[in-house]
Amino acid sequence: MFEKLETMEQKYINISEKLSQPDIVNDNKLYTQLMKDFKNMTPVIEKYREYKNFRNAFQEAQELLNENGLDKDFREMAQAQYDESKTAMENITQELKVLLLPKDPDDDKNVIIEIRGGAGGEEASLFANSLYRMYTMYAESKGWKQEILNSNPTELGGYKEISFSIEGEGAYSRLKYESGVHRVQRVPETESQGRIHTSTVTVAVLVEADEVELEINPADLKIDVFRSSGAGGQKVNKTESAVRITYLPTNVVVECQDERSQYKNKDRAMKILRSRIYETMQKEQNEKIASERKMQVGTGDRSERIRTYNYPQGRVTDHRINLTLYRLEDILNGNINEIIDALATADQTAKLAGQE
Repeated sequence: MFEKLETMEQKYINISEKLSQPDIVNDNKLYTQLMKDFKNMTPVIEKYREYKNFRNAFQEAQELLNENGLDKDFREMAQAQYDESKTAMENITQELKVLLLPKDPDDDKNVIIEIRGGAGGEEASLFANSLYRMYTMYAESKGWKQEILNSNPTELGGYKEISFSIEGEGAYSRLKYESGVHRVQRVPETESQGRIHTSTVTVAVLVEADEVELEINPADLKIDVFRSSGAGGQKVNKTESAVRITYLPTNVVVECQDERSQYKNKDRAMKILRSRIYETMQKEQNEKIASERKMQVGTGDRSERIRTYNYPQGRVTDHRINLTLYRLEDILNGNINEIIDALATADQTAKLAGQE
């Protein structure tokens, strides 16, 4: 590992020197790529240099402790430096192992989140709205931008389904663990006898794939236009602006009807379609490396029950890592960092174990 770090540090120094050269600065494409490499390597190199400082202090203390005739006070100081440096080196070594784990190439990308009500009828639709609110409040706290791409609202204020994009640095790295079945246990407002109902909502987190990454043959698309439908009222569009796109090779169907413009609906539908096709490609790739897939903390199986939100107890439990938190309201207000951090740590630990 340390030979690899030495080589990386030399490359880091070379890139740093190149970034100040006029011919590199004037080559926008090359300069952008070098800056990206430099930025990605910086946390690793800074941590490695911290390690080397402690290693030098450790070696210095070791040499002093091996000397004869060292007075008591000086020996105690050397011993303290020896112990402190040794502990720091051990801790930093573990941090470096995590930093050197292969990075998910999609981590910095934007995402499209699809939320669908499952078992539970209107209660599931209402909770779909609660989850949409949770994710958008989390996005707002991170300074990310969100936009509804398509929605199918209910008369009571829920969503049968809703698709929305979240744009921001590292969006996928933080939200990729949210795919799966979210279960809610609560007493519905319409329930007169006060019985607790269990409903489910499915969440799918898709990487937003752009046109450069994924070229779709127009001949593989069937595009239909139709009149929007909805929960009623003035929001229902009277013109045929809604768009349905079918990807013929796999029969994936995407509909968008939120905008009054047929062009905008088509553009949004294509954005969702590209992300779904990209997800399928990623799953096929992951199946080829099934052993690696098993080491990860479920990041894509939307049939997996991942979390329960229990209203009577104010409890949220993530079943993948057996994490239970008694602050339901706070979490539904978008404060989900603690859950995401725990999932990311579990994922890293599993990957480290798989490398040993």
